[in-house]
Amino acid sequence: MITLAVETSCDETALALYSSKEGAIGDVLLSQAKLHSPFGGVVPELSAREHTRNLLPLLDRLLKETGFDLKEVDFLSFTLTPGLILSLVVGVSFAKSIAYSFEKPLVPVHHLEGHIYSVFLDREVEYPFVALIVSGGHTDLFLVEGFGRYRFLGGTLDDAVGESYDKVAKMLGLGYPGGPVIDRLAREGKPLYRLPRPLIDSEDLNFSFSGLKTAVMNLLRKEREYRVEDVTASFQEAVVEVLLKKSVSAMERTGVRRLVIVGGVSANSRLREVFSERARELGFELHIPPVRLSTDNALMIAYAGIERFKRGITAPLDINAEPNIPLEEFGKLWS
Repeated sequence: MITLAVETSCDETALALYSSKEGAIGDVLLSQAKLHSPFGGVVPELSAREHTRNLLPLLDRLLKETGFDLKEVDFLSFTLTPGLILSLVVGVSFAKSIAYSFEKPLVPVHHLEGHIYSVFLDREVEYPFVALIVSGGHTDLFLVEGFGRYRFLGGTLDDAVGESYDKVAKMLGLGYPGGPVIDRLAREGKPLYRLPRPLIDSEDLNFSFSGLKTAVMNLLRKEREYRVEDVTASFQEAVVEVLLKKSVSAMERTGVRRLVIVGGVSANSRLREVFSERARELGFELHIPPVRLSTDNALMIAYAGIERFKRGITAPLDINAEPNIPLEEFGKLWS
């Protein structure tokens, strides 16, 4: 089976060709980071416009690079939910137009499901496992009992962790996106400032990063002189400590000793270092995809699409993009 996958949930335009037997045939991606950088975040209207502008040229590039013929595709995989609705509409419409033109089936994929299975592009992971999804729009813990079987354990009550990185970077005048630059600067600093660890000792598995972001803002107002490197190191240490504590708690409560960390923030070097050390100390399995597969990409959508198509899951041509279907509900709707 071969699928063409389409990912346009936010500000990356991505396409991929993927075979159930041979794996990745080819993938292409265009980032809009420079376009949105002056605004300190993603502007939905601009993002949708760029997807519209870039999808056809990207498809042409993908087909030329791989020497592939669209007629050989068995079905279209596409991100249906969640994401920026205007961006999703562009990608869904694009997938539907190709499916209609070539009389191919459509397979909807949940963006978070794609992230979870990004690690499977690198290695198989035994079920069940706890999945920590950390990105610009999500900070969630799930128990994954099998494909399509997801149990929500906890999530952010306010800012997602990636969003907090972007906002702290904006306070420090570091530009957008904030994650990579904070990660780089933090390696040159020391966590000298004791910032709060919101909800770290709460009984539930929810997260909150709004208060941490406010604490950084108050620190910058209070301190007349500071090293940006030390502030970023202090902020990042607080974030990683919270993520680690909640993830370990999730494994203790579920009795599962297998952790998968996915999403754009999983590319963070300090996160990888701390979680790897803790995994060795406590003796649990840790799986994190390669950095290039951590951020939004179409290969992860293709992999999940293949798994859905194997199970006979397809969608009608009149299916519409949805801004936010919970993952656990999506598994029930499309199973």
